Amino acid sequence: MNPVQLMDSQRTALCLLAGLFILLATALVANHWLDYGQLTATLEQPLSRLRWIAGDISEVVFYKHELPALGLLIGACLAHWAGLRGYRWQGFAICYGSGLWPWVFVSSLFGLLLSHLLWGWTLTAGIWQPTFVAFVSLPAAMVLLYGGGWQVAISGAVLGAVLVTPASLLMVNYICYPLGLPAVVGNVSGMAVASILAFILCKRFPSLVRSVHFSAPRAQARQPDYGILWVMRRVLADFTEAPFFGNELASLGLLLGVGAAYVLAPGAPVYGSMLLIPIIAGQALASLIGVLFWRGQWRVRGWYPTYIPIVSIVPAAVLVYGGSWQVVVASSVLGALTTPPLAVAITQRLPAYVHGYVGNVASMAIGVLTIVPIVGFIAGGRL
Repeated sequence: MNPVQLMDSQRTALCLLAGLFILLATALVANHWLDYGQLTATLEQPLSRLRWIAGDISEVVFYKHELPALGLLIGACLAHWAGLRGYRWQGFAICYGSGLWPWVFVSSLFGLLLSHLLWGWTLTAGIWQPTFVAFVSLPAAMVLLYGGGWQVAISGAVLGAVLVTPASLLMVNYICYPLGLPAVVGNVSGMAVASILAFILCKRFPSLVRSVHFSAPRAQARQPDYGILWVMRRVLADFTEAPFFGNELASLGLLLGVGAAYVLAPGAPVYGSMLLIPIIAGQALASLIGVLFWRGQWRVRGWYPTYIPIVSIVPAAVLVYGGSWQVVVASSVLGALTTPPLAVAITQRLPAYVHGYVGNVASMAIGVLTIVPIVGFIAGGRL
């Protein structure tokens, strides 16, 4: 890939972002801030379906609303722009300093749209379905592993839609729902199994991911001091690790967006549960505990998956057992101390051609299955 192709990807990403903004503005005006129940009851209407698709972009942190999705993308775009120019206020370099954010976004969004084209019919039953999974899984991982370019981006989008989404649909509908398990178990299990299959296919057919990696030039990052300011920044950035952004500006846009959504219609984000505040509190606490406890690993490795309980243990426990302080604290502590090292242990045993995010989502599945029942017992003697 050459600089001309990179600029092409940036223009494409900006056009997609601008189009999404215009469509969302139209949807918001027309729907008068519908809450989650009203939204799901009107999914046959084009604008409601658009809001659902846009909400998929923020679903990985359980917010499920178009405003945090839009805030996430605006913050990410700003971080990428600042990174290209070497501004210090860019925060942690988005997409790990690869310069591939436009390709990550384009591939992830195409995967999401194709998933809805192929599997959107599953929403007609009126039951929640994991239509979001392609946006935060294989497409982005393939771009980061193999490099940018249309070949990789399109291959990632197609494989995400035809492998990851149906795998998660099967796990959720035929395992989680019948057994009464949190749906997140099916989401991340489907991501893990389907992604392993996809990476095997890429190894067998390398033409699927033929690309020459190109990263935009960047200023040399200063060695962090891992002090209190770094800890606070790291906690904020953890909110956007799941979509592979890992940046404070993107996280700030995400949180401002979900805050605005909650003020305008409290019953709209987080599936209408009214549990946004305890979920965010637990997510922040889990990241803070994890970053502090595993700061030595951050220093040695340069990166450590302290974000895992943010997108799995904490929100799953709060949605199942409520937002009491016992649930928030127990899920935060247990998730922060156990799931990051489990993810690393799994990742270290994966073959080199499999992206390490597979170990992270496997850790999420195991963590939810084992920790959430313990949280219920601690909080109120419920298993």
